[in-house]
Amino acid sequence: MSDTATPGGPKRPRLNRRERTAARFFAVQALFQMEAGDDPLGKVLEEFETWRIGKELDGAPVSDADRTLFRALVKGAIRHQTRIDRLTDHALKETWPLGRIDPTLRAIFRAGGAELIETDTPIPVVIAEYVEIARDFFPEGREPAMVHAVLDRVAHALRDDAATSAAAPAPEAPTDTISDKTSE
Repeated sequence: MSDTATPGGPKRPRLNRRERTAARFFAVQALFQMEAGDDPLGKVLEEFETWRIGKELDGAPVSDADRTLFRALVKGAIRHQTRIDRLTDHALKETWPLGRIDPTLRAIFRAGGAELIETDTPIPVVIAEYVEIARDFFPEGREPAMVHAVLDRVAHALRDDAATSAAAPAPEAPTDTISDKTSE
């Protein structure tokens, strides 16, 4: 990792692209584990950060990951799960509601949705990263194309929501005021 200076600010570490990719992959695994095993957030985060990220698995080294991004994605997916699931369900075909989707795909959609909501990562990068993760899990299937289509729709819906809320007028202040007189 090298350091970069931000304009007018302190140096911050430049994160390796590989570490961000690994963080996304681990976030998908953690979200899957939370759903499949009904494991609580704290237990899963501790397990991944203590025993998986940057460790060895069967004698082979496991990639290190951007732990800040990993935590942001997992926590963001939980914090925004209802919104992400609603947007994902809307983006899926009517014959494939979110509940019928493979749990690994649900984890991919939730992590990708969290990244779209929680970070300023460009939309094409988010989509491409999660399509690659889908290829890792489903190398022969059509799931990567589904991930691309659904995350694209979710991203557009989020952008449209942001544009609508930015264009909405601020609520007016109440015209009646509370009297400072007390009744006797």
